[in-house]
Amino acid sequence: MGVVGAGGSVATLLGVPLGAFVAQVVGWRGTFWSLAIAAVLATVLVARLVPRDGPSSHPSTFGAELAGLRSVRLWLVLAACFVTCGGVLATYSFIAPILTELAGVSTSLVPLVLTGFGVGSLIGTVLAGRWGDAHPHLVTIVTHAVTTILLLAISTLSGSSWLMIALVVLLGLFGLSANGVLIHLAVRFAGQTATLGSALSVAAFNAGTAVGTAIAGAALTSPLGLHGPATVGTVIVALTLLPTTALAVVTRRHARAGQSTSRNNGDQPEHSLRLATHQTATERERLSCAQH
Repeated sequence: MGVVGAGGSVATLLGVPLGAFVAQVVGWRGTFWSLAIAAVLATVLVARLVPRDGPSSHPSTFGAELAGLRSVRLWLVLAACFVTCGGVLATYSFIAPILTELAGVSTSLVPLVLTGFGVGSLIGTVLAGRWGDAHPHLVTIVTHAVTTILLLAISTLSGSSWLMIALVVLLGLFGLSANGVLIHLAVRFAGQTATLGSALSVAAFNAGTAVGTAIAGAALTSPLGLHGPATVGTVIVALTLLPTTALAVVTRRHARAGQSTSRNNGDQPEHSLRLATHQTATERERLSCAQH
């Protein structure tokens, strides 16, 4: 899942700085025309090259889809998806004016800083996906804790341009790196409705982005000014620690309950064997007494 998620990081790595460059050269409309053309080409390539799925031998029913939504752990994952993207992209959506107007970074360097963010995002997504296979809850908690600290630093330490550049690159490394792990957990806890779990996680990412960016935009008109987006992002990402920590606790309890059940089931055959041995010995004693 981390490798698949790295595709989005490659888009950040290449698309965002290229889009910023195109906007500087031909205006913002040129960026949108470029995206439209790229989207058409991508659609054609997917239709021609991606294999079609065969018919499912066990089609999902509407009742089964609803049953998958009963998982508390699934909703905790979706809550984490909502706030993590909302917080990081609330800041990233306004990163160019933050860099140029607050930190004093040259406009010509902004595409390079965005490239650094993309490189960090690519590396972070792959590493988080690899470590997330063995320690998914640790990854989702640690990455969001570090992201909260980075966003707080961006909102308060804007005096040095080089420090701000370093913080933005580190934000790319940690900010969205756990998204692939969260999608994996959503698929896992959705049970038989794995496709629905994956779709809901992506929907939560998009909804969080829309809400977080809107709040950050409103913060620009507050006394915080350009410090507003990073401040909003800090608060939102900090909230991610609530569902991710709760998810880790609930999952550990489920694991302990499963181990206890396994032990009880494992002790049952031994108990039955002892009972059968005792009954056999009793029968032998009865036969012996009857013979005498």
